[in-house]
Amino acid sequence: MVYRFTIISDEAEGFMREIKIDADAKFLELHKLILKACDYNDDQMTSFTICENGWEKGQEITLQEMDTDSYEDSYIMAETELSEFLEDEKQHMLYTFDPLADRVFFIELSEIQTGKSLDEGVISRSKGTPPVQVLDFDEMFARNPIVEESSIFDDEDMYGTEISTDEIDLEGYDISDEF
Repeated sequence: MVYRFTIISDEAEGFMREIKIDADAKFLELHKLILKACDYNDDQMTSFTICENGWEKGQEITLQEMDTDSYEDSYIMAETELSEFLEDEKQHMLYTFDPLADRVFFIELSEIQTGKSLDEGVISRSKGTPPVQVLDFDEMFARNPIVEESSIFDDEDMYGTEISTDEIDLEGYDISDEF
């Protein structure tokens, strides 16, 4: 069987990649094809997440073994075949390509071609420019602005009453410049 995947991003309008790959291929091969299709470096802790009921996150398949709870099954890309988790057309996955900023590609299993096979996967369509692989810190903070320091430390506690420095009792605490 051959799987045809459609890959899109919510960050880059007009971006789309299509990959065809054998159903018995490992997730690692799909990972490498995505990197090649986007001209990304292979230096991030990427992962696939199988989705259930639309885009609800389910099982994760990681690039390397993660230290997980012994009660949870863990799957790594180099050992896990696509067909272990993907069996229906229109099934969804997320591919986390920038784990620090939690940025993903949305992947749909668009077509299953039975009676066919591929020795190696191919990038069958390429449209648009992919988003940058990794955001720098300024871009990350622009996407997720931090609460301004003045709003947190404005001499009022969470109930709206002012805090007087006279009410703070430091007696009994050893405050020194040495660590």
